[in-house]
Amino acid sequence: MAESIDPAIPSIRTSAIQAPAIQAPALPAAGIAPPANAAEVTLPGAEAAARLEVAQPLAPIACAGLAAPGCETMDIAPSGQAAADWDLSDLRRREALAIAPDERGYRIALAEGACRGDCPMGPPTPAKRAWADHVPGEYATHRGFFKQAGTITTELLLVGAYFSVQSGSKFFKETSSFHFHDEGWFGKNTSNVGVDKLAHAFNTYLLADIIHARLHETTNASQGDALTAGIMAAGFMALNEISDAIEPDAGYSMQDVTMNIAGAAFSVLRNTVPGVKEKVSFKVEIVPNDQFYTRAGKPHYAQQRFMFSLKGAGFPGLRRTPLRFVDLQVGYFASRFLNEDRAAGREPKRHLFVGLGLNVGELLFGESNSGFGKAGRAVLDYLQLPYTSIRYDTTGRLGN
Repeated sequence: MAESIDPAIPSIRTSAIQAPAIQAPALPAAGIAPPANAAEVTLPGAEAAARLEVAQPLAPIACAGLAAPGCETMDIAPSGQAAADWDLSDLRRREALAIAPDERGYRIALAEGACRGDCPMGPPTPAKRAWADHVPGEYATHRGFFKQAGTITTELLLVGAYFSVQSGSKFFKETSSFHFHDEGWFGKNTSNVGVDKLAHAFNTYLLADIIHARLHETTNASQGDALTAGIMAAGFMALNEISDAIEPDAGYSMQDVTMNIAGAAFSVLRNTVPGVKEKVSFKVEIVPNDQFYTRAGKPHYAQQRFMFSLKGAGFPGLRRTPLRFVDLQVGYFASRFLNEDRAAGREPKRHLFVGLGLNVGELLFGESNSGFGKAGRAVLDYLQLPYTSIRYDTTGRLGN
């Protein structure tokens, strides 16, 4: 919809109710693309027409404070049926606010030259489009690490309590002074052939994502919340490593700390770069053993397979095809590294694999908007169910 306003007409009203004037703010000299559903209103001006791009339905706006010649104070209200439905009690939600200097869907955009004076206005309200979208720092409600962390103090205390319970028992056993230990990486001579290193990366990644999901809500998607979450998660894991540093047969491992940071960094990447979260997942698969599940030790690591999954469901062109149920996997696991294997002289095996996996979350909950469906889809974005993949690995093994 586009209509040209005659500068000779000081005010335009299409209903008996006059909309209050709202001053338009200053805008950096940069062209900004309008939202896809924008209505365009052309205002007069000698140098260049000031263009208002207002996301429908039209909210009450005015050009009060504009320095463009010929721009008189005017009230613009919706026309036709829209005017009859216009509820002034809902102005706070529907008022037109200034954009930030980017293209993130803010409700009103002023073209270059529309406002050159002081145009005071409160912070903008973004039209959120995707998970990775964040409110720019200058408009964010919570700027900086400490302000963002302060919004989840209860949650942080709970995480600290969990780690205290998990590792506190070590302080009641035989201990040694704080010391470092070089555990190596993925060598066959290492204790767990590198599976424990991927477990560190995954656990930190998962913790960072959980913290970020909460921060994203409490900080109103303020820019930097993903980095704040990543720093917190890596910090908790680094502190937890101290419990290993006092064990006589272990120690503070810089390899573990490095993998913690890598996991946190991937969480930050996934939660800030548009499209990554929808297209890529870092997953663990736990294969049942004779005890079904072993909570700790080498048998615990022998059950685990870690993978990056490229999700067909994350690509718009595949959303309406059966390929949305399929993930392309690249991953790693190890075998024959248990104490009894080594005692029998069996050489550990490292399995780097590629394969195709069933996206069970998309299959079961892909179209669900219920709370249960969203929760199920979220869990299965981190967990690959066993026996739902076919893979080929570097040992020549083809199977699940």
